[in-house]
Amino acid sequence: MRRYLRIVVLCLACGFCSLLYAFSQLAVSLEEGAGGGGGKPQAAAASWLAGGGRGGARGVGSAGPAAHPGRSDRYSLKVQPAQRMHLAVVACGERLEETITMLKSAIIFSIRPLQFHIFAEDQLHDSFKGILESWSFLQTFNYSLYPITFPSENAVEWKKLFKPCASQRLFLPLILKEVDSLLYVDTDILFLRPVDDIWSLLKKFNSTQIAAMAPEHEEPRIGWYNRFARHPYYGKTGVNSGVMLMNMTRMRRKYFKNDMTAVRLRWGDILMPLLKKYKLNITWGDQDLLNIIFFHNPESLFVFPCQWNYRPDHCIYGSNCQGAEEEGIFILHGNRGVYHDDKQPAFRAIYEALRNCSFKDDNIRSLLKPLELELQKTVHTYCGKIYKIFIKQLTKSIQDRYDRPPKER
Repeated sequence: MRRYLRIVVLCLACGFCSLLYAFSQLAVSLEEGAGGGGGKPQAAAASWLAGGGRGGARGVGSAGPAAHPGRSDRYSLKVQPAQRMHLAVVACGERLEETITMLKSAIIFSIRPLQFHIFAEDQLHDSFKGILESWSFLQTFNYSLYPITFPSENAVEWKKLFKPCASQRLFLPLILKEVDSLLYVDTDILFLRPVDDIWSLLKKFNSTQIAAMAPEHEEPRIGWYNRFARHPYYGKTGVNSGVMLMNMTRMRRKYFKNDMTAVRLRWGDILMPLLKKYKLNITWGDQDLLNIIFFHNPESLFVFPCQWNYRPDHCIYGSNCQGAEEEGIFILHGNRGVYHDDKQPAFRAIYEALRNCSFKDDNIRSLLKPLELELQKTVHTYCGKIYKIFIKQLTKSIQDRYDRPPKER
């Protein structure tokens, strides 16, 4: 009888402990979910930033950055962080207007809420804050502002690489430690369809892929890497890093093959040795380093087609992006400064239309007719001759987002 009594007591004790554990886990989950999923700050200082918070985000909320580092309370959406699409950009010099126009294009067409991570020189922060605060009525995005930050022991070398801020993108997985996935874009990017669509490509990654980019060229005869590069590069023509979709959790965990040591290196350990080895042989800075990394780790890269990163190279010598011819341009990349000169007026027409567009539905709906008239003036150029691909996807995006009744969107 005593033996059975002990068994009963033991069972009751085990059941009581299980209940306590279940309630404790429930309490933790409720605490983490409180406040619309604010949780941990979205920006975590990289290891070289410890002791001063120099790499932390500069928020704009009424509580101030000290109370809520890494996010702007004023734009806190009542959604879990995992539901947001994270978009990062690096802006220096005269790139404020370009960056704002890019952000506007992302907001206009996207469906799910956006989290912007804006890395900018200190003198640009107030301008970004002023403009983004004026958009607060939209309630469709959050943003965080960060200073430009490099590892202190090699900061000068990284700043000199290609352009003053360009190599900042290499350190995003190390700075944004709490962000799982991220879409990085250059300032001269324009979204002509929802960010949701390129974000959905993350689901197409296989188990080894950590990032996605488009080829640098479709036509090898005009390719740069295959004709001039003095370093390894991915595939036949290299890849362009102006639009880069990243699973940063995988990037931080992966050990990369390389040509410097038989030992595989993590992301934070491979960058400086690569720079030291190839700094005299690289022309396009951080993009070249990315090409070298994925040359040695090709299984880690998902390559998306050219309509996701459409540049002047795809049309200045004749059309060579078949996907854009069939489906239209999804993301326009105005490199070579074509938004600001007269060399490629088709690109400039798209940029100016979106720059001058407001967030009012009627204004967005009425954007197409005057834009098409401007594009028809560009037919004297190779890009202008195929101007319809510039508005094919844009037309569909506007119809889907603004012409259909809300329940059908």
